[in-house]
Amino acid sequence: MTTAELLKKVRQVEIKTRGMVNQVFSGEYHSVFKGRGMEFSEVREYSYGDDIRKIDWNVTARNNKPFIKIFEEERELTVMLVVDVSRSGQFGTVNATKNEIATEICAVLAFSAIRNNDKVGLILFSDTVEKFIAPNKGKSHILRIVRELLSYQPKGTGTNISGALQYLNSVIKKRSISFVLSDFIDKEYDNALRIVSKRHDVIAVTMNDPRERELPKLGLIKMKDAESGQERWIDTSDQNIQRSFKQYWKQHDERMKKAFLSTKVDRITIETNKPYLRPLVDFFKMREARA
Repeated sequence: MTTAELLKKVRQVEIKTRGMVNQVFSGEYHSVFKGRGMEFSEVREYSYGDDIRKIDWNVTARNNKPFIKIFEEERELTVMLVVDVSRSGQFGTVNATKNEIATEICAVLAFSAIRNNDKVGLILFSDTVEKFIAPNKGKSHILRIVRELLSYQPKGTGTNISGALQYLNSVIKKRSISFVLSDFIDKEYDNALRIVSKRHDVIAVTMNDPRERELPKLGLIKMKDAESGQERWIDTSDQNIQRSFKQYWKQHDERMKKAFLSTKVDRITIETNKPYLRPLVDFFKMREARA
């Protein structure tokens, strides 16, 4: 895209997603994702009736009279968008690719966050961490994130979810709300997911396209793996091929389900042939009911 085309596309995404935020997510985000609780502010001299459990014994000892700790609600949150930009995300057979829909979902989440004065950061990953944008606030920062999502050209082709999660844990020390947007076509990320979810509130946003799971009977065709680049001829009418194809996706789905259940990570399932607004709204309602 040229610079003018990119700016136009950023503007289109902003208009579309901000409208969704204003119409649908007003109040939902704040009620679901509350602050981290109470944060120490200062000490003051003890007054009759104060909770003795809040006495600061160190300050009390230095001054020979009781002082208590004063706490304030810590509202500010950090939202991290951890986005898979591997080549499998370029697949899309209906209205948009998985990556394009992921960009819009990120915009909805980011604009919801800044309405509540929260910080938003971005990690792009393939088989390596491609780019990191530190959490910050403001509309210009969100538009920068959207711009990167629309225009970034990844160097890697594969998917390394464990590496991305480990990087998240190393650069974001305080608890965050971390949305991981990926098709999760990867293996052995369970342990990394378990470790990261102990510090961060991790939500898996799984991106699926229906054509990936259906092998049309077109006879002998050449197929190419988007991530490895390998090509091979396949007889799509062969029953054994059809059976193996279905078995692969069944195992993939079972692996994902097991990983999320064992690590207690919430999941939002996105299908490229269906509006993504409903799964997002259902997720927010589920979280609100559970709170």
